This record gives sequence, structure tokens and C-alpha cells, in this order.
Amino acid sequence: MEKEENSKFDSIFSNKVRAGKRRTYFFDVKKTKSDDYYITLTESTKRFDGRGFERHKIFLYKEDFNRFLSSLEETINHVKTELMPDFDYEQYERREEEWAAKEKEEASKEKSSDEEEDIAW
Repeated sequence: MEKEENSKFDSIFSNKVRAGKRRTYFFDVKKTKSDDYYITLTESTKRFDGRGFERHKIFLYKEDFNRFLSSLEETINHVKTELMPDFDYEQYERREEEWAAKEKEEASKEKSSDEEEDIAW
């Protein structure tokens, strides 16, 4: 019974956005006891002292989805077009792709190294 109660608070859907080395955003869809859904937006940052993470959450309910999204898009577009029109926003996407490719390559090397050790035994 306890596991069933806890599962009600588990995410139905989850999406993660890494934002540099210290910050990650989580977008989670959760279910209420009355079979409704809401979204939690969580910013998780590594503490400078190395002792875990700091988390900040926003709970977003269905009645606010459209207004929230509209305001977020309007605000982002204002910064991109009015305040910083010459900034290269794609640089972060390129950096993330490079980082992911490097991490994949390192994991592949590590895996083949482990396989070579297994064969040696």
C-alpha cells in the first residue's frame, strides 16, 4: 500500500535540460490524487562547497499553462530581439552537442577498455 501511495507522486513524464556544469532544469509531469496533472519545474544547482545540490521548484497547473507559456515566450523574445539581438544563442546548443559527443566517446573508450580487461582474464 505504501508503495502505491508513493507512486502517485512519481513523474508520469520527465525531461532534463543540462545548463552548464553546475545547473540542471527538470520538467516533470505529475498526477494528483484526483487524477489531474500538473508540471513541476525544478532548478538544481551544485553547491559551491560541494555539499550536494540546491533545488528550487515551481508548480504549474493546467489553468496556467497557456498564460505561462505565452509570457515565457514573450519575455525570451524580448531579450533576444530587443536587448541582445546580436548575441549568438546557438553557441550553447553547439557547446552541448560537443560535450555530449565527447562524453559518448569517453564512455565508448571506457567500455572497450573494460571489455579488453574481461578478455584478458
